Amino acid sequence: MSRVLLPPQLSAVAQAGPEAGSVVRQLRGESMGTTWSVSVCAPPERLDALPLQRLLQAELDEVVEQMSHWKPDSLLSRFNDAPAGSTQVLPEAFFEVLRCACELARASNGAYDPAAGALVDVWGFGAKPRDALPPSAQEIREALARCGWRRLRLDEQTRSITQPGGLALDLSSIAKGYGVDRLCEALQRHGIAHHLCEVGGEVRGQGCKPDDHPWWVTLEAIPEAPFEAPWLLALDGIAVATSGDYRRYFEQGERRYAHTLDPRSGYPLNPAPAAVSVVHPRCMLADGLATVLTALGLQDGMAFAERENVAALFVMRNGASGRFDEYASTAWSRLLEA
Repeated sequence: MSRVLLPPQLSAVAQAGPEAGSVVRQLRGESMGTTWSVSVCAPPERLDALPLQRLLQAELDEVVEQMSHWKPDSLLSRFNDAPAGSTQVLPEAFFEVLRCACELARASNGAYDPAAGALVDVWGFGAKPRDALPPSAQEIREALARCGWRRLRLDEQTRSITQPGGLALDLSSIAKGYGVDRLCEALQRHGIAHHLCEVGGEVRGQGCKPDDHPWWVTLEAIPEAPFEAPWLLALDGIAVATSGDYRRYFEQGERRYAHTLDPRSGYPLNPAPAAVSVVHPRCMLADGLATVLTALGLQDGMAFAERENVAALFVMRNGASGRFDEYASTAWSRLLEA
């Protein structure tokens, strides 16, 4: 039997319902090293598939051109390679995402760091692969010396950023969620208020389908441990994102080294949550907060979620028993009660 999460209240869009004669169409593509998919609900005359596909792909292509650390000529990569003291004026989208990432870094006291690209690279989780061995303590110390969101100098008035020297941005933990938000906003501008958008497993929805049923999605489960009672979410004006240690990792002996690193220590948290899911109105923040809570771990992460009223679900491995335990924040439980 499924456990159902509902938004605190139906959006005005969902209450009004789709226009008469609306149908659902699906669009798909590739971006950010993964796939994207969109379900739209509107009258057929507004759902010309080819122009809509191009519109949505263009939105994600712009995110990649600006914020990808995998693309050597992206704006982010050019900043990372820039000499010390050089200043770049950022597009509004890039500045918005970076400012949000810095706010998360400040709120988490550095457990989240958008300027930890050097650390990500030395562990082999970035665009520069290495063999599946942990880096040495010396390598980690050297990488940490080149990290630090506090070294970033953002100028709100000119929307510019200055390279202090050797600093490498990595926005991969927030850019997918931002891409989802961009898809939703593009559809709204196009007059399609009822939609479900997904990029690499991060999802946001609004409104409903022609039968007035909400956009139901099943919460992503850990591959080796499906939920005994699946979580079913009605996405109307909300998004959900999951960070898990099963996505990118390597193992040495009995230790699993996952891609979510604690930039304060330079190492992956041990023990780390197997997965953290966050529900939030903005997918960018759901995405970033899931990483924040994963890096903080269960105790500190739950304290953060309670303090900041974050709807979060932690899934923890229970030692040698092979079991998985769930811990829900108060805000998550309220959605279940709704």
